[in-house]
Amino acid sequence: MTQPLHIDFVSDVACPWCAVGLASLEQALRKLDGEVAVDLHFQPFELNPQMGPEGQDVTEHIAQKYGATPEQQAKNRENIAQRGAAVGFQFRKEGRGRVWNTFDAHRLLYWAGEQGAQQQRDLKMALLKAYHGEARNVADPAVLAEVAASVGLDRQEAADVLASGRYADEVRAQEEHFQGLGIHAVPSVIINNRHLIQGGQPPEMFEQALRQLAEQATA
Repeated sequence: MTQPLHIDFVSDVACPWCAVGLASLEQALRKLDGEVAVDLHFQPFELNPQMGPEGQDVTEHIAQKYGATPEQQAKNRENIAQRGAAVGFQFRKEGRGRVWNTFDAHRLLYWAGEQGAQQQRDLKMALLKAYHGEARNVADPAVLAEVAASVGLDRQEAADVLASGRYADEVRAQEEHFQGLGIHAVPSVIINNRHLIQGGQPPEMFEQALRQLAEQATA
């Protein structure tokens, strides 16, 4: 096996296409298991950094931000749901959710990354499922600590991180770094600090790109 490919997955918990993109990447990685090794890191990006603690109704928010009508939003949700289902990610079907501030979720992901790459990977997927699959409030420290515990992380330590404000500076520095590189839309997948794949691409696209880059690394 070649040297692991370094992957920075720049995304936000609030981004539905990030959920599709990660599930798609994971599917590609399963197909490449034993053939291509990767070193996967999750990097923060906030779609709505100014969102208050009370959140906002998602239909209202998207109408204000993008000018999309409820009918257009329904069609977009159906498209995203179909794309998610194709790669094994289930979006919640019933009711209207809310958009929440995700800064604390990113702080928790930073902490999880210090525990290990797999721990961060598991927490990332669990947070996406909590937000998009269960409409849970990921701005609520109690919810975040519970999600952390659900993937084997220490609940009390997670709660302590959230209460203390730890890793705020580190998360902001990472956000500024990737914005400085020109990342203004997510998901953005950066491979070996030079190759960029954007959007919720299908697994075949990730599989082909990773295989080619791994082959180039050994050429």
